[in-house]
Amino acid sequence: MQHMTATELAEWLARNPQQPQLLDVREPWEFELCHIDGSRLLPLGQLPTGLDALALDPEVPVVVICHHGIRSRHACRLLEHAGFSRVINLSGGVEAWAEQVDPSMPRY
Repeated sequence: MQHMTATELAEWLARNPQQPQLLDVREPWEFELCHIDGSRLLPLGQLPTGLDALALDPEVPVVVICHHGIRSRHACRLLEHAGFSRVINLSGGVEAWAEQVDPSMPRY
């Protein structure tokens, strides 16, 4: 599992033509309050059974997002066990994104 800071992700999204898949594993109420544009929601508790419905491409990097980076780290392990080899944990989660990249993002 790799780790990436919010600043590194913002730079990647701004410069790289091959965009990663952004997977947010928080709860729906958290996602509605704030999320990174382009991210798709699948709460951590639903990941084992809901992964097929998302149709993620195992060949494209997946950046996993949560509030602070703990749930996303667990989700990364689940994704690796499911055969995803390019899994990246967003260190600090949306809290770091709000602090380092988008100060207008609501925080909780």
